[in-house]
Amino acid sequence: LDGWVGGEKGFDPMNITMALPVYWCREAELKHGRVCMLATVGWIATDSGFRFAGDIFQNVSTIEAHNKMLEAGVMAPLLAGVAVVELYGGWLTLNGFEERIKREAGDFFIGKQVLPKDPEQERLMRLKEIENGRLAMLAFSGICTQAVLTNSTWPFL
Repeated sequence: LDGWVGGEKGFDPMNITMALPVYWCREAELKHGRVCMLATVGWIATDSGFRFAGDIFQNVSTIEAHNKMLEAGVMAPLLAGVAVVELYGGWLTLNGFEERIKREAGDFFIGKQVLPKDPEQERLMRLKEIENGRLAMLAFSGICTQAVLTNSTWPFL
């Protein structure tokens, strides 16, 4: 993991990078971390009462949401949109891994303008993203499990 943000902490408890390229592992970690950060906020927002406008989005719990949206026909367009993003991400990952384009793992060529200009501050910001993504993956897993086990909404009191 030397040379990778977060690598200085040596976080690879299962030695996955011994079998797979670090580029692929970091790509997956960033993608899943980002998705879980959004999913965690989305789950908590929904349980707190925030909803999209429209009757089909009202009075639906987070646990029931997938099946209700599938019945309403909302999931097919969502799946198509996600498929387009995944194809683009797959193309970027493959070309970045094979060094056909200059790209770091997880870079979608958007958002670099919000990174600090100082290299050390940029490295710290990238480290925060990795660590917060790891936390979000655990948090979302816990939220889903707790919601199903208790059949209640966040904060599960």
